[in-house]
Amino acid sequence: MAESIVEGTLTKWHKAVGQFVDRDEPIATIETDKVDVTVNSPEAGIVLELGAQEGDTVTVGGNLFKVDIDGKAEDATASSPAPAAAEKPAEQAAPPAPAAATPPPPPQQHSAPSPASAVPPPPAPAAAPRAAPAAASAPPPPASKPAPADGFPGLVPGSRTERRVKMNRMRLKIASRLKESQNTAASLTTFNEVDMSNLMDFRNKYKEAVFERYGVKLGFMSAFIKATCHAIAAVPEVNARIEGDEIVYSDYVDISVAVATPKGLVTPVIRNCESLSMIQAEQAMAELGKKAKNNAITIEELAGGTFTISNGGVFGSLMGTPIINQPQGAILGMHAVKERAVVVNGKVEARPMMYIALTYDHRLIDGREAVTFLVKLKDAIEDPRRMLLDI
Repeated sequence: MAESIVEGTLTKWHKAVGQFVDRDEPIATIETDKVDVTVNSPEAGIVLELGAQEGDTVTVGGNLFKVDIDGKAEDATASSPAPAAAEKPAEQAAPPAPAAATPPPPPQQHSAPSPASAVPPPPAPAAAPRAAPAAASAPPPPASKPAPADGFPGLVPGSRTERRVKMNRMRLKIASRLKESQNTAASLTTFNEVDMSNLMDFRNKYKEAVFERYGVKLGFMSAFIKATCHAIAAVPEVNARIEGDEIVYSDYVDISVAVATPKGLVTPVIRNCESLSMIQAEQAMAELGKKAKNNAITIEELAGGTFTISNGGVFGSLMGTPIINQPQGAILGMHAVKERAVVVNGKVEARPMMYIALTYDHRLIDGREAVTFLVKLKDAIEDPRRMLLDI
């Protein structure tokens, strides 16, 4: 595990006591603040003891399980029928339950002593006719139903249940990091809009050729990664960070890409983006996407990062203000592409437009640098040829 992780929550045992485990075979899964970590057995043998229950908090370096390295797979299979045999007596013990069901007769004996009360039933028939008139007078109660309607609307019948679910470690860490960012940085967001027409034409023209040759789909993210590197070259402050009373400028661009996983949002890092082609960026994104779906992103892939890109547009977001991923100095927010009426050469046309947002730490980046960066990125996306000419 990473040095920053000192404990985790045991979420699942993959082996039980008495079962055989091979060397390097997964035996447990531990949930940490960042990712789920699979614990493999250091040796082959039979599991003798499990040191914790599912849901327990375990510490790094603690005793988690014991394995008998002299045990053989044959011994484990031979001992496995024993639990099954133990289950049979339990099943045989189940039949006595019906015997316990015989107690109902006693209640009847308890009611039997009241024969006198059995005599009243004859008068009951006489009372039955009286019940009939009562039934006739029953209609009045429905008249009282309008009363709830005159009261608070919440009185309408319905489910009003609540559930409490414990936050997993990743969600707790995300909450802590986001609040830390708000408390630390002097965050400010600037916006712009991008005409996606040229990039969409570029993508539609070459996406099939790219897929046939490289096996990856050509999307918008690779273009935004390259445009970000292009803009950072002009405004290096956006790629910097504050450490104490110093500003650290990175000569490389490691972009953290926000990826949704079943347990929450993570930001794996694509390293040295300034030296990657668009195809290589797409390949890196495809690999991270697969790992995110399988919950297989490693801690090493989450470490570092000098800038972050968050694409809320995949969920339909039209505009938003992303939160800085500390200790980075800025984050770019992409949004959904929507056709809007815009003025082009004095004429109103429908164009595919995207709002982009840059949230930056005003302690490090001034408004001029932030706006310059965003305009530089906008120009590169609207005319991708600029990136080839580096202008």
